[in-house]
Formats: sequence, structure tokens, C-alpha cells
Amino acid sequence: MQAMVIDDSRAMRLILARIAGQLGFDVIQAGNGREALDRLEELDETPELALVDWNMPEMNGLEFILAVRKEPKYKSMTLMMVTTESEQGQIVRALAAGAHEYVIKPFTPDAIVEKLALLGLVRNGVSA
Repeated sequence: MQAMVIDDSRAMRLILARIAGQLGFDVIQAGNGREALDRLEELDETPELALVDWNMPEMNGLEFILAVRKEPKYKSMTLMMVTTESEQGQIVRALAAGAHEYVIKPFTPDAIVEKLALLGLVRNGVSA
């Protein structure tokens, strides 16, 4: 199973990649939404999961989610926002745009695992 981590912070990408990797995902990283879309085009298979930051240069997380949701070939990809944006209105916008879940930074690894379990992507700390 593949997961994509999209965040302009290299440190945050490494943290999320480590969590996803421990769950059995092969992780692809991108520094913004535009780079992530380019990476998706290069892949033979659509990743099962994308962990997406909101605030990034070039193309932000909300724009990425909207772009992905317009493409039928990415319909199966689970999108989870992982961001500092904590306003209820922002959460509603992200979910309305097509995000499946929303995690507010700072987070614990367990919070990520719990959300992925709710989405059916992991069981007891291992990928489904």
C-alpha cells in the first residue's frame, strides 16, 4: 500500500512518513500540492492515502484536494488533512471539498493511527 505525504515542512514530512511507514505504507513525499499532482501522474497506481497540509506555497492542500476530487482516476484515494488550521469553518471547507478526515497539528502518532483506523486503512497498528 502506498501513502503520499504532502507538506512544505521537510521535518513534518519525515514525521508523517515515519508514522505511515511503521504502518506498512510505502511513502511518497511532496513539498506542495502541485508537486504532489505531478508525482501522482508519474505513478502506475494511485496511493491509498494522502496526508495533506493546508498551508503550502504554489498549491495549498485545499486546492490539491479539489484538484484530486475532479479526477475520477483518484476517486479511491483517501485524503486526510494534517494542518494547523483549527477553525471550524476551515474543517468544514476541507471535508466539503472531499477530505475524509482532519487532524490538527500538533498531533500524536496515536491520533494519526486512530484516524486511519476509523477510515479502515489500519488495524491494530498495521495497514489493512
